[in-house]
Amino acid sequence: MRSMFAKMFLSFWIAQILVLFSTAFLLRHHFDNPEVQHRSLLQVMTMSGNAAAAAYASGGCPALRQFWTMSPEPSYLVDENDRLLCPPAAKPELNDLLRQVHENQGRLVGMQVGNRYLWGAAVNTPAGQSRVFVISGSYPAQSHMPLAEILPRLLISVIVSGLVTFALALFLTRPISMLRAAARKLAGGDLSARAGARTLPKNTPPTLDELGGLVHDFNHMAERLESLVGAQRLLLRDVSHELRSPLARLSVALELAREEAQPEMEGHLARIEREAQHLNELIGQLLSLSQMESAQHIPDAEVIAMKPLIARLLEDAGYEAQSRNCTVVLNRAEECEVSGNSELLYRALENIVRNAISYTGEGTTVEVALLCEQKESGREAVVQVMDRGAGVSEDKLQAIFLPFYRLDHARERATGGSGVGLAIADRAIRLHAGHLSAANRPGGGLVVEIRIPCREPASS
Repeated sequence: MRSMFAKMFLSFWIAQILVLFSTAFLLRHHFDNPEVQHRSLLQVMTMSGNAAAAAYASGGCPALRQFWTMSPEPSYLVDENDRLLCPPAAKPELNDLLRQVHENQGRLVGMQVGNRYLWGAAVNTPAGQSRVFVISGSYPAQSHMPLAEILPRLLISVIVSGLVTFALALFLTRPISMLRAAARKLAGGDLSARAGARTLPKNTPPTLDELGGLVHDFNHMAERLESLVGAQRLLLRDVSHELRSPLARLSVALELAREEAQPEMEGHLARIEREAQHLNELIGQLLSLSQMESAQHIPDAEVIAMKPLIARLLEDAGYEAQSRNCTVVLNRAEECEVSGNSELLYRALENIVRNAISYTGEGTTVEVALLCEQKESGREAVVQVMDRGAGVSEDKLQAIFLPFYRLDHARERATGGSGVGLAIADRAIRLHAGHLSAANRPGGGLVVEIRIPCREPASS
């Protein structure tokens, strides 16, 4: 949201600055360049001057004064010797104006004298005599406002509009910020996340604006998603619990059958026992996955030293590796501590190591490394489990952490996998605020990497 808001605010200020400079340029061009009105004003002055000269030629001063009474502004007529014809009581200072008129024959000349302006133009009488016609008027203050007075007013208007736009942008981006925060929580597994109000009446209609409607629809989607996922978890837990009872009765019936069975039935009964044990393990994994999916954090977290935990894990995994004619070795182990549940973390690492043992080639080695890396966000404990199996195609590297996902059904049946172990490990690592990823190993095989934030020392 900060990036979007900054872009909106920066775009607005750039637009305001452009408006400010363009307005100042237009105002400056308007007030400092009267040539845009030269032609029309020259025509008006020429027509009025010819009429004044004709009135004086026909009727003398009385006719000229009669002409002046019809003029909206004071006007004067000057003869070829620069003398005022029918001079008024207050004579204006015309020397500079007349000199410029004579120097610029055929052009309109204007100048400011005090708080008044003078316009002069050369005209001719009907008899061909040369005259100068002059108009005087007051200087309009608003039309000739200096640029130094215009800019502060423009700046004030820009600042006021900027503050209004800032408040408007804040008002518009706030629902988007709430949506982003709620979406991040929802993606992190918090299905109770909502944008805005936590609870709304069921029949509450959406607001009329688009952002309000979007927030309403997002909350409705999140509520529906929470309901569906909750029902799925409840169904999985209930089914797992219900399967435990017939499975226990099946084990009892199997023992009774062994007492009365013929020797040649022992192979079939042993197969039934293995399948029952596999089913029992699967039910246990499903219950563990269901419990972890519904958990949001680890209660009563403890300090876990990773090096002893992995050493104990590899000691147990070595026995299973011997059955597949492979070994498990610890390449590197650095001292680091994390915060969490040791049993839950042990089971997650065990599932990953057992998965590597199941798929590595016979006679190969499963390598485990424990590193402690410094990142911008802090120190991280990094556990790498590397096998020498067939690897996984690049487009399926993330899918192997989904429950019951199988790359090859024949291979899964051969290894006895159910596709739940890595899903349990992924959820357990995420409960420890960590991340689980997989990548193909150069030369063949798979590398599963676990990253968990280290516990900071008490002094920091």
